Amino acid sequence: MSEIERSTGPRNRPATRDSVIPAPGQGFGVTFAQIFRKVTTEQYPYEPKVTKPRYHGRHVLNRHPDGLEKCVGCELCAWACPADAIYVEGGDNTEDARYSPGERYGRVYQINYLRCIFCGLCIEACPTRSLTMSNDFELADDNRADLIYTKEQLMAPLLPGMEAPPHPMRLGEDEKDYYLRPVEGS
Repeated sequence: MSEIERSTGPRNRPATRDSVIPAPGQGFGVTFAQIFRKVTTEQYPYEPKVTKPRYHGRHVLNRHPDGLEKCVGCELCAWACPADAIYVEGGDNTEDARYSPGERYGRVYQINYLRCIFCGLCIEACPTRSLTMSNDFELADDNRADLIYTKEQLMAPLLPGMEAPPHPMRLGEDEKDYYLRPVEGS
C-alpha cells in the first residue's frame, strides 16, 4: 500500500452514541441522580476515623522483647527511600553501652514527614523488621521543624518487662539468638 492510498483511505471517525438523549441531557442526568443520594457526614474530631489494617501511617522503630532496639543502623531504609526523607547514622555498640544485639545500632534516626510519600519501600528494605508503619495518620502541624521526627519520637514504647537500653543482651549469648529464635526442645 503506497503513501497516497494510506492517506486517502477510510478515516477513523468518532464512535456514534447509542443514546437518544442529547449529551447535555445525559450530563444533567448524572447531576440529578447525585442529588438524591444519602450524604455521608463524618464527625472527625469527635469520632476518630478507623483505618484499614494495612494503612501506611506514621513509622515506628520496634524493640526486641527485652527492650533492645531492632535497628542496627544499616541505612538500607534511607537508601530505599525515593523521597530521601530518612536520615540514619549508625553507631557502634560496646559492652558497656549496648543498644541493639548486633555490632551497630541507629545512633541518629530521623524521618522528614514533609518529604515522606508513605510508599512503604523503607519497610521492605529493613532486614531486621525494625521499621514498621502504624495506623496513625494525624501528622499535621503548623511548624515545619516539628514534622521531622527523631529516633525518640519514632521508638516503640517500653512494654512491661522491657528494660530501657543500654543494657547487656538478655535473650541469648549473641545476636543470632535474637533473630533466629532457638527452637524449644532441640
